[in-house]
Amino acid sequence: MRSHSFTLLSVTLFAAGIVSAQAADAPYYNPENAASPSKFTTGYELFRTIGCPGKQLLDPACKAPAAAPAPAPAPMKAAPLDSDHDGVTDDKDKCPTTPAGRNVDAKGCELDGDRDGVVDALDRCPDTPAGRKVDAKGCESDGDRDGVVDALDRCPTTPAGRKVDASGCEFDGDHDGVVDALDQCPTTPSGDKVDSKGCTLLNTIILKGVNFDNDSAKLRSDSFPILDDAVATMKRYPGMKVEVAGHTDSKSSDAYNLKLSDHRAKAVMDYFVSKGVPAEDLSSKGYGESTPIADNKTAEGRAENRRVELHIQ
Repeated sequence: MRSHSFTLLSVTLFAAGIVSAQAADAPYYNPENAASPSKFTTGYELFRTIGCPGKQLLDPACKAPAAAPAPAPAPMKAAPLDSDHDGVTDDKDKCPTTPAGRNVDAKGCELDGDRDGVVDALDRCPDTPAGRKVDAKGCESDGDRDGVVDALDRCPTTPAGRKVDASGCEFDGDHDGVVDALDQCPTTPSGDKVDSKGCTLLNTIILKGVNFDNDSAKLRSDSFPILDDAVATMKRYPGMKVEVAGHTDSKSSDAYNLKLSDHRAKAVMDYFVSKGVPAEDLSSKGYGESTPIADNKTAEGRAENRRVELHIQ
């Protein structure tokens, strides 16, 4: 009964303003208040007065502090595109259509180690020296396909299938100027002058097979290939002096044979000049029947004596 009376009295005194219910110095939100599950002072949720600064028990409730608005989420930026999936985004990619799987540089372009214009992925000759011309495979041109590129080939028109040295030229084992593939005398002594077959030139060369019409200085067409070989040899040694010598058998008179042999020698010399041998390197002379090399009593011997010779001077 006493306790109840005390409670009523306390309420009456508070209501009458006799007892002041000023807010305590402690905050109305107190994390140390174990009696309140919300950590607010007991009864705050009902009255929002206990612990509210400047408020008495029966005053209107304090206004709850406004909750701070939640910050607006930052707008999501779209990830930059990398259309060719090479690791370089499109805004930085100068080669935006690189095939999949290729190695690229920082600009998104394929690597070209030797800078020949053919990317490494397609370059079959990736170590081409700077400045060389290459084909679509990145390899230097080799016009005669001898294995020596044109930039280094000193003999760029070597026939197919021939063996060549490092400079792209055919081998010439005896250094006589006739390549081994054509040299019929491949061991000619050093310094010897040779013919187109690579054989040593003699001081006197018989042009076997050079024939004329009967009792005439007109060359027969079957003589031309033999004369052309002689032309090729003389052109190989410019400045070499050659006498064209004509010979006959012993039939007819000495005077007739001398004249005939002279005309035949002149006909051969004229053929050489027509093929480009300098006239100043040539002379002609007829010897008639004076220097036979076989027996004029037989047909075979007379045929050998009817001949044209080249005398190397």
